[in-house]
Amino acid sequence: MNNKKLKLDEIDLKLISLLQEDPNLTHNQIAEIFNRSQPAVGIRLKKLKDKGILQFQAGLNLKKINIQLAFVNLNVKNPDEIMEMVNHCPFMLNTFRLSGKYNITILLANTQIKKLFNVVNQHFRANSNVQKVSMEIITDIAKNLILPIDVDSEVLEPILEDGCSANCKYCEYKKIMRFK
Repeated sequence: MNNKKLKLDEIDLKLISLLQEDPNLTHNQIAEIFNRSQPAVGIRLKKLKDKGILQFQAGLNLKKINIQLAFVNLNVKNPDEIMEMVNHCPFMLNTFRLSGKYNITILLANTQIKKLFNVVNQHFRANSNVQKVSMEIITDIAKNLILPIDVDSEVLEPILEDGCSANCKYCEYKKIMRFK
């Protein structure tokens, strides 16, 4: 990795690598490994956290649980609208702007693939902003992948007529799922 571009020194990089291997290490354990004082380790960790570089987030290991994952590739007129949708929809884990054939990719998750298809139909296929839709089901994951999952989405029953349900923040925000 290019340390200059990341603006991280060698100790920062080693510290991040160490915590990625075992995020449960205490400051004292890290201090022993680095042959530094516990306060020095604490200061360095605080600096990385304050900059937003190092974050700790609870999530589920998608390799270990029975969950359906899909990438939805979109070509849309207004990517900002889709980026905003992802902030509200409990089925959407994240979105990415792309260059190339599609300009948006969204990662969806739920235990029921039917729900994912319904979300794609109501949020994208019925949306006049969306010009092209492709959905790819993820069949296997090579490494552990820890991501936050909205476990409340399990009780939602997304259907085209009603949206996800009264509990869906995006459907509530837009009031209806059908777009102009």
